[in-house]
Amino acid sequence: MKKEIDARGLDCPKPVIMTKKELDKLSEGLITTIVDNEIAKENVSKLAKSQGYEYNTEDISDKEFHIHIKKGEGDIKVESSKEGKFEDLTIAFSSEFMGEGSEELGKILMKSFIYTLTEVTPYPATLIFYNGGVHLTCEGSEVLDDLRKLEQEGVEVISCGTCLDFYNKKDKVKVGDISNMYTIYESLKNPAKTINIG
Repeated sequence: MKKEIDARGLDCPKPVIMTKKELDKLSEGLITTIVDNEIAKENVSKLAKSQGYEYNTEDISDKEFHIHIKKGEGDIKVESSKEGKFEDLTIAFSSEFMGEGSEELGKILMKSFIYTLTEVTPYPATLIFYNGGVHLTCEGSEVLDDLRKLEQEGVEVISCGTCLDFYNKKDKVKVGDISNMYTIYESLKNPAKTINIG
C-alpha cells in the first residue's frame, strides 16, 4: 500500500502528527510525506528513525521535500537504550534564569546548575529548552561549552522551533537539535522523571 501526505504550508508539529497517524493505521507499505521546509523534513525523518522504519529523503526543490517511509509487517518501535550512563530523566528549561527574583543571580544559578550536570552521573537522557530557555542554546550563551559536553556524552539536547522563530534566533542555535511540540511532548511524557527549571 502507498500513501501520500501533503503537509506543505503546515507548521510543525502537524506534518509529524499527520505522518504518525498514517503510520499507526498502516500495517505494511510506503508513506511519502511532502513538506516545504528543511525543519519539517528533519522532524519527519526523526520520527521515522525513532520508530525504527526504513526511510529516505528526496529534495525536489528548495521548497519541496519528500520523506519516503517504509513500514514492514513486523516492524517494532525502537526504544533507546541508555542504561547505566543515563537516567530516565528529562529536564525542561523554560527560562535562561533559574528561579524568580534577581535575573543576575538567576543567570549565575543556571550556569552553576548546567555545569553540575556535566559533573554528575548518570546523566539526564534529555534536555528540553522552550520559551526563554532557548536562549541558552544560542550564540552568546554562557553555558554553550557545558551543553556541548553533555551532547558529546550522548545527552539529547532539544530546542523548540516555534520559540526560536518567535525570538528570531533559529539561525543562532549552536548546540542540539531544533524540534517541534510533538517531539517535546513525547520526551516529556515517557521518562520516569521530569524536572522543570525556570
